[in-house]
Amino acid sequence: MSRPLVVVPARHSPEAKGHRTHVVSGGRLYADAIERAGGLPLYMPPTDDASTIVATVDRCDGLVLLGGGDVDPSSYGQERGDVLYGTNRSIDDFERVAILRAIERDIPVLAVCRGNQMLNVALGGTLVQHLDTTVDHRDVLHRVGIEPGSLVAGAMGTTDPEVHCFHHQAIDVLAPGLRVTGRFTDGTIESVELDGARWVVGVQWHPEDTATDDPANQGLFDEFVRRCAR
Repeated sequence: MSRPLVVVPARHSPEAKGHRTHVVSGGRLYADAIERAGGLPLYMPPTDDASTIVATVDRCDGLVLLGGGDVDPSSYGQERGDVLYGTNRSIDDFERVAILRAIERDIPVLAVCRGNQMLNVALGGTLVQHLDTTVDHRDVLHRVGIEPGSLVAGAMGTTDPEVHCFHHQAIDVLAPGLRVTGRFTDGTIESVELDGARWVVGVQWHPEDTATDDPANQGLFDEFVRRCAR
């Protein structure tokens, strides 16, 4: 049986060792986790051509959304706050088209950190632009309480996983159709899923960071790819 093809919306970057020009980039840890799970990652260059985005998603079996810079507040109808990092409205628009097409096709989606936030924004939700408790979420390992019976609990095999967080924003107003399935002790939304979809999961942490040595976090990628193969 052929391996599921997983599209990963990538970024443009001006820096990369061994290259003379700007590059298309995406973190290797995501690709490694997808490959360990039996999938084939395809990094899609950013574009503002919606027809190209749709055609690429249509050829693939699942979608993984990366972490990265902040979602531009204009993408969810707000003014810019004082603390924002790496906003790029063109990337927001690029990922929005990919998300909506994947959901329209009902293919599996795994949305990581910024991707989780972008999933919420694409479906009509908003974000907390800067958490008061950022120190508890910025480059730390902590436990998350996961709802029993949720897709995340099923994939990870636990309702109390240890996860690596690296963010200062989070979901605020939840988009229609999304359901919260995990929170940190301060109330921050840590995981969501889309009701009625085959398998659409967003996590606020970075499972790829610890997946090499942690079966629970690798389990998110394993279950995602299994769903892609069906």
